[in-house]
Amino acid sequence: MSLQVASLTGDAIKDVLADLARLRMVVFRDWPYLYDGTLEYEQDYLATFAAAPGAVCVVARDGETIVGASTGLPMLHADDEFKEPFETAGFTLAEVFYCGESVLLPSHRGGGVGHAFFEHREAQAKKLGGFKYSTFCRVVRPDDHPLKPKDYRPLDGFWSKRGYAPVDGLVANFKWKDVDQDVETVKPLQFWIRPL
Repeated sequence: MSLQVASLTGDAIKDVLADLARLRMVVFRDWPYLYDGTLEYEQDYLATFAAAPGAVCVVARDGETIVGASTGLPMLHADDEFKEPFETAGFTLAEVFYCGESVLLPSHRGGGVGHAFFEHREAQAKKLGGFKYSTFCRVVRPDDHPLKPKDYRPLDGFWSKRGYAPVDGLVANFKWKDVDQDVETVKPLQFWIRPL
């Protein structure tokens, strides 16, 4: 399997938004996100992301087909729900680069694309300059959640090897509708950070 991974910025991001929206809806439907989203919401969310100064979309292609993507942007331009914990903790938002969501089809996992996603996003932060920290967040689910797969392996070890660590109390709260629910509910998202 030979995947091509490339960073897109500026107007080039707009060319992949439809593919990215569909991919997010497929991958995030699985554990641990269990996201039951709509294409309309995804398109609005991604259009706002694409317009943010300094945004990057890292795309993985198998031939011409986009099979994975990862986003990043200066925390200053992230949603308020993500900025608030950093402001409360005393961070200077202009010094934080937010590595947003990564999605990759199961058929293409395990080949190093996850590392490439981080490398490209961190490279964008360094190219822009002025960032002291790179961060991302992951949803926190109870261990006894009825939809948790028995063979699920968390990515904590992968993130730790890349130099990231969770920060106590640095948690965002974001709401979406789960596949087994009728209404949106708030989920905690734990931030992990590494110095740049």
